[in-house]
Amino acid sequence: MPLIEVLPHESLCPDGKHIDAEPGSNLAQVLLDAGIDLEHACGLVCACTTCHVIIRQGIQSLALASDQEDDMLDRAWGLTPRSRLSCQVQIGAEPLQIELPKYTINHAREEA
Repeated sequence: MPLIEVLPHESLCPDGKHIDAEPGSNLAQVLLDAGIDLEHACGLVCACTTCHVIIRQGIQSLALASDQEDDMLDRAWGLTPRSRLSCQVQIGAEPLQIELPKYTINHAREEA
């Protein structure tokens, strides 16, 4: 099982986290299932950028972003060449290290 390392995030994951994930799993769902309150305003259908993550290590093991994902990423806060929408990432066989950006495009966070 690939290991997903989530780097510390001030509010979403202050201590960071290590998660074992099944190859082929959806990254956003894995993060949510692990108790990380990742924003996902569109319900994980690639219609917003609130689930934006930065893949610090392991990006080469992932399929390339689709044109739709690339178009949506243009709207993300803090976009980098390693940015992905976690709702569109299917976990590969390699470990991943991800960073959760400090901000999203949402002006207010919806509480569950």
